[in-house]
Amino acid sequence: MTYFTYVSYPCVMSVRSFNSFSEARGHLKDVLDAAADGLPVVVHRKGTTAAVVDADRLRRLLNRLGPRAEVVGEAGGWSVFIPGIPVAADGATFDEAIGEMVDALREYAEDWQDRLLSAPNHRENWPLVQLISLSDDEQLGAWLVGSSV
Repeated sequence: MTYFTYVSYPCVMSVRSFNSFSEARGHLKDVLDAAADGLPVVVHRKGTTAAVVDADRLRRLLNRLGPRAEVVGEAGGWSVFIPGIPVAADGATFDEAIGEMVDALREYAEDWQDRLLSAPNHRENWPLVQLISLSDDEQLGAWLVGSSV
């Protein structure tokens, strides 16, 4: 028995589409199973459409597509910054600078969620905030140095 409808979008295979929050909630296992399998799942609610995706898949995608940090050795220490993002960190050692940047990014993500998400110069940083929020410290540190975990 199928618990969801299939909707065809241009150039896309079938999408598991739930026409209300109540419908999706009633079939939450199906929603989560489909998302875990990498299948497209959408939930329509009050004129908006939300996509349900596997968090690890999303994190890995954002890791590949997101901005790149630059790490620079200078004046006997290290600096880390992301061009176009108002976050930077310094440390006496490379590892210390990366650790400080992880902390700074976590603070930025909190500030973004609290008040910066609507600011014109911050609203487009949504993908970065998602990456920060979906990553643990080790994953975030690996992303900063250009590797993946």
